[in-house]
Amino acid sequence: MTLHDDPLAALAGQEHAVRRLNAIAHDPPQSIVIEGGDAESRVALALYWAMRLNCASGSVPCGQCPACRQIADLAFNDLLFFDGREGLIKVDSVREKRSTWGQPPHGDGYRVSIFAEAQMFMTEAANALLKSLEEPRPGNVFVLAAPQRERLLETLVSRSWVVTLSWPDVRVNPPEVTEWTTALVHFWQTGRGWFERTQVRGAVDRNLAMDVVIGMQRELREAMSGACSTPLSAGMAKAYGPADLRRIGLVLEQAQDALNTQVPVNPTMVLDWVATRMA
Repeated sequence: MTLHDDPLAALAGQEHAVRRLNAIAHDPPQSIVIEGGDAESRVALALYWAMRLNCASGSVPCGQCPACRQIADLAFNDLLFFDGREGLIKVDSVREKRSTWGQPPHGDGYRVSIFAEAQMFMTEAANALLKSLEEPRPGNVFVLAAPQRERLLETLVSRSWVVTLSWPDVRVNPPEVTEWTTALVHFWQTGRGWFERTQVRGAVDRNLAMDVVIGMQRELREAMSGACSTPLSAGMAKAYGPADLRRIGLVLEQAQDALNTQVPVNPTMVLDWVATRMA
């Protein structure tokens, strides 16, 4: 990712979150949680925050000074970037930075430590970070970017200022995915028809399972936003209250994580687990 040309390029539609960060930049909290949106917009907002705290302008990031350009390239001396998009965030990678967090930043701004897809923390790594947050050092701030705050260690969230991004634009699912998502919701409501579909030999592979999970996330976003541009999302909005819709979101995120990180993974079992969790 590069934000050289426009720090807000990946944040279209998320200007409300940018304004909230600008409003607290004069006295930044030690830790913020960025939830909602998609992985790209969460990382973009985290990098924007790093620019906001280190830009030579001292105000809204210019995108052109050395600090802004180096942050965009993940090459800034006072930026630590832990990328959960590439796999689990392990305890050793956190522990080895604790001595760094105990020191002031190299420059005149802030040292910003970003944990992209922080739901990928191993438990030991999350606890190691918690110890650093319990012993704050001036000039060090942290960003935990995750789909939902509930995916993070509660004690980390309690020490953080939360920014919630808007859901990404909804795209219409292709017919083959709609067939599966419709069958899934039908099973949730009736308890019928799902296992006959998944137990057909060779019916489900990893790619299909991921398409179904992402397809359900799209329908869920429609239902939660009230837009309901598809029959399935309209039916979900009528059948489920806000708490149930949020629970569905958590189940789908866990299924996506399993498909992304578990090796080996049984995609049929993942989809069956999603079905039974909400039936």
